[in-house]
Amino acid sequence: MRALVTGGAGFIGSHLVDALQAAGHDVAVVDHLSRGHTRNLERAIGRGVAIHKTDVTDVPAMLAVFQAVRPDAVYHLAAQIDVRRSIADPSTDAHVNIGGTAAVLEAAREVGTPRVILASTAGVYGDPGTLPTPEHSPIAPLSPYGASKAAAESYMQLFTRLHGISTLALRMANVYGPRQDPHGEAGVVAIFSGAAREGRTATIYGDGTQTRDYVHVSDVVRAFVAAGRSPVTGVLNVATGQETSVFGLAKQFGLDMQFMPGRAGEIQRSCLNPTAAAHSLGWRAEVVLADGLESLR
Repeated sequence: MRALVTGGAGFIGSHLVDALQAAGHDVAVVDHLSRGHTRNLERAIGRGVAIHKTDVTDVPAMLAVFQAVRPDAVYHLAAQIDVRRSIADPSTDAHVNIGGTAAVLEAAREVGTPRVILASTAGVYGDPGTLPTPEHSPIAPLSPYGASKAAAESYMQLFTRLHGISTLALRMANVYGPRQDPHGEAGVVAIFSGAAREGRTATIYGDGTQTRDYVHVSDVVRAFVAAGRSPVTGVLNVATGQETSVFGLAKQFGLDMQFMPGRAGEIQRSCLNPTAAAHSLGWRAEVVLADGLESLR
């Protein structure tokens, strides 16, 4: 299979590139490389991955990449992922997450790429009424980031209806694991892990009772690989179905804590039901949180 991974130099994308190459696929990467994450692709570069330094929102450039690669499947992970930035600058968030998805879909339509898989987020649900949250729950994001991902999902489904492209959005819980930068647009696991290594106090925004569903990047990559082989369309949760409080996570790292006021757009409880992914993809999370955290110490 010829695979194209947008955002392929990033945390999740680079792990996906490695997995696809290990499975014997021809892999190309689109990434603007502005964060200097080429080190994440060292193994992939040694195996001959094609890297296209391109902004995913640049429609002519994306079309040129698609024409050169002629991918059988596209894994669209390039995104603006910082909730705080989305609140401060919602227009840029929308430009990248909605405009970038539209550009990918238009290039796929033009070239005849049959399969597009989107990295989406638990943030589309906002503060849900049902936990663990199934896919049929209402979409009610609390941040522009969640709203832009929900809109990107809508574009995916639109291109399925209009043009027959097979599309699937994977709504990921809080992903953690190696290569996640504790000083960048990181999740709380990377931040706490960095604090533990450097002997710093953990800063918790709010009272620490807010919960998240932490899923290891290796499990997430398996879900994406399975999605690329599957004809399933629509949306699927990628999660463990287990809640862990931020306070409890800090305790697992043995951190001293300081508390700051909660931040706008913060979801109080987030935990996704992964049953549909088990049924449709044969996928289940395998890494237990304690084991995943131990590997980061």
